[in-house]
Amino acid sequence: MIEYVFMITTILGAIITLLQRDLLKAAILTGIPGASLALLYQYLQAPDVALTQAIVGSAIVPVFFALAVYRTRRVEE
Repeated sequence: MIEYVFMITTILGAIITLLQRDLLKAAILTGIPGASLALLYQYLQAPDVALTQAIVGSAIVPVFFALAVYRTRRVEE
């Protein structure tokens, strides 16, 4: 039952991320599906995959996306 909660959290987190207008918020919110997937992997008794997902999916990728958004300039027309 709890695996369904993790799956729904992953999907809703991804949808919320896609609906954001501000790119920095969207970059930060990419960590929600990553953390939820890490919890799902841990529940499914795959601790090595869960640890990798937690590090990459909820820490490294959002930080790199946020840095990329921060480093780009906005062109106003």
